[in-house]
Amino acid sequence: MGYNIANWEMIRTREELVEKLGLDAADDTHTLLNNMVDVRACYKPNGKSWFRGVRSSKFRHVYGVPAKREKCYDNIKITKNAHDSQFCAVNPKFLAIVTEVAGGGAFLVLPLDRTGRLDFNASRVTGHTGPVLDIKWNPFNDNIIASCSDDCTIKLWHIPDGGISRNLTEWLVELQGHKRRVAYIEWHPVAENVLFSAGFDHLVIVWDINKGEAVSIIDRHPDVIYSISLNRDGSLLATTCKDKKLRVFEPRSGIVVSEGVCHAGTKASKVVFLGSSGRLLTTGFSRHSDRQYAIWSQHDLNVPLICETIDSSSGVVFPYYDNDTNMVYLAGKGDGNIRYYEVVNEAPWMHYLSQFISGNPQRGLGIMPKRGVNTAICEVFRFYKLHATRGMCEPISMIVPRKSDQFQEDLYPDTVGTCPALSARDWISGMNNPPILISLKTGGSITTHKPRVYKPPQLPPTTDLNNKKKFAFLSTETVPDYRPIEFHDMSEKSQKTSSNQSTKFQQLQQKFGNVVLQKNIISAPLNDNKVLENVDIPNNEAELRLAFARQTDELRLVRRQLANSQLRVKELEEQIRKLQRQ
Repeated sequence: MGYNIANWEMIRTREELVEKLGLDAADDTHTLLNNMVDVRACYKPNGKSWFRGVRSSKFRHVYGVPAKREKCYDNIKITKNAHDSQFCAVNPKFLAIVTEVAGGGAFLVLPLDRTGRLDFNASRVTGHTGPVLDIKWNPFNDNIIASCSDDCTIKLWHIPDGGISRNLTEWLVELQGHKRRVAYIEWHPVAENVLFSAGFDHLVIVWDINKGEAVSIIDRHPDVIYSISLNRDGSLLATTCKDKKLRVFEPRSGIVVSEGVCHAGTKASKVVFLGSSGRLLTTGFSRHSDRQYAIWSQHDLNVPLICETIDSSSGVVFPYYDNDTNMVYLAGKGDGNIRYYEVVNEAPWMHYLSQFISGNPQRGLGIMPKRGVNTAICEVFRFYKLHATRGMCEPISMIVPRKSDQFQEDLYPDTVGTCPALSARDWISGMNNPPILISLKTGGSITTHKPRVYKPPQLPPTTDLNNKKKFAFLSTETVPDYRPIEFHDMSEKSQKTSSNQSTKFQQLQQKFGNVVLQKNIISAPLNDNKVLENVDIPNNEAELRLAFARQTDELRLVRRQLANSQLRVKELEEQIRKLQRQ
């Protein structure tokens, strides 16, 4: 039996409670309290409660695991350039890191399994004459890497499968078009051999690598460009600029699709497309230098869908988006933390999950393509962290905690593969296609993708050339030469042959050769289509060859005399000029 005590505040003592309830005074307090029901809890609340419980998500407990010391890359002289780039690029075959160098620019390329302490004199790519500012691997060929530099050029390099054994100075393609240093480069996500570059000359240039020429030049920025990003099918290009504006372009024509003011702070802002959702994520600074992130609709950049403050640190925040898991990772330069969020299709558009905390600040982060992650340990993302205080690159794996070692299909949908969906010509002509996907269940364990073998033009080995010459000589028919010795070409072989001409036939040829030649040489031209009677026409091939050889020698003599005469004319002209000056 329960009792209504809505006005229980008026009861002061136990006796008042017993009297109010009409119970026996012998009942203990515990029994009294058990018989009470607060009817106010049954009243309908006036407004909705702010707490809705814990949001369900399979990525709620994702955690970061740094690699052990022996699995890191140590003793690397990482660049100390202040440029806000990552200085690191990785694919399932190689790791590339921009290094410090005195004069010129260089970056290191290591096979992914070459961990541990690096040799100080390891080979590097050293073809640039200025510091390297950005590097990116070709998404469709794991052996091709592009680099841009302070020397205003972009270069493409071919890395052999085992890595480079000596300093690489010969590039495949050099792209020249920027008037000032090239800050950022980005490969087209769908079309093969299409590259985007942004320079300090306020230009974004679209390159066709096959032809080595610019397809489009976007000249719509009044100031320095801070970042570039392409959507999932490469049909739109987003940029952030020092004039605090976010712009979305149609890259082939350079038309501005939408434009709006981004973050109010003066420091660099970054942008990334959130897959094919039609939204963008930007990171930047507020007017009071607080770090922010904002989400925008690509069709309307006037007002953000949401804008939230991250913290009050000073490092530039770089966003990384994983289209397969709809997760966004925010990592600040100079921080040790990596925050990660889950993107949804309704307000508030992005939910905070957790963060990876480290006491070592990062100078840059490289990210492994999804086809290179380890599905056996439920790894959904992998960073390669360049330590700012020591020369080390440390892999960090983002893992979903699950006990089963089977392939988790909900964590690994089909991801972007290594086959381009379009050729450069098709994309330039206006075609758009989604990327070609592969299954990580069948192809995830293969970490040495090589869809196309790019072989730069190389001369064949010297032994092959010698063999070809030998076979060509053996297959040539030997033709005897019956000319007198004075008309032979006095090459090394001819001199050896002439020294052994002691046979009876050679002596007779030397004795009567001049008579035969004078008889058979054609010494008069044709007149009225008739052959002069006193000229003997060659009767066979041997006589014709003799006549041809005689004329060839005469022409050679005439050319020599002509060259001498021209030289003499020049000398005389020079003497005349000197006399005129006097």
